[in-house]
Amino acid sequence: MQKSGLTRLLPSEAWPQRVSRLLAWLAGAIVLVGCSGLITIDVITRFLFRRGMVESFEISGYALAACIGLGLAFATTSKAHVRVDILLDAFPRPVRVACDLLASISLALVALALAWFCWKTLAQSVSMNAKSVSTLQMPMALPQAIWWIGIFWFACVAVLMPLQAALRLLARDAAGFDALIGSLRVSEEMAQAGVEQPTDATKP
Repeated sequence: MQKSGLTRLLPSEAWPQRVSRLLAWLAGAIVLVGCSGLITIDVITRFLFRRGMVESFEISGYALAACIGLGLAFATTSKAHVRVDILLDAFPRPVRVACDLLASISLALVALALAWFCWKTLAQSVSMNAKSVSTLQMPMALPQAIWWIGIFWFACVAVLMPLQAALRLLARDAAGFDALIGSLRVSEEMAQAGVEQPTDATKP
């Protein structure tokens, strides 16, 4: 049965995954408006008036940093971060479970460190009333705040994932554990990419 377009875009899922997906949508909108849209306007005005009307280069840099921060949590919940698991299937399940937990905990520690240092950067910009050195004179706290919100939520999700996985492990929910932090199988990667798997009727 084919899923509707809305169901594919916003499937039924737990609220941390739902919030992460919405922030990823926001990141996409920032890229489209803050990068593509403003650069297009700048190119057109430079062609017509021999000068740019907006600081598209500077704003697109802020937009790129913001969308990376906002998209990290969704990359975590959708298992899009790079994992070197080529030998994982060769190990017995207890070893695979331990490796999955170790990878998830390591990601949580990295995310917490990022959130802490990003917060220190934002706090310093606020205390110094720092502004960009361009003609735009952008208060640095504005793009950094959006950037930090994404990093902070990424840290929250990254910490929550191994905790949820441990609870599912204690409840002997192997399928739930694998769905949460287990390595992606080829069929799951195909499903994420939107590639329909062949049915028995279409197999040669």
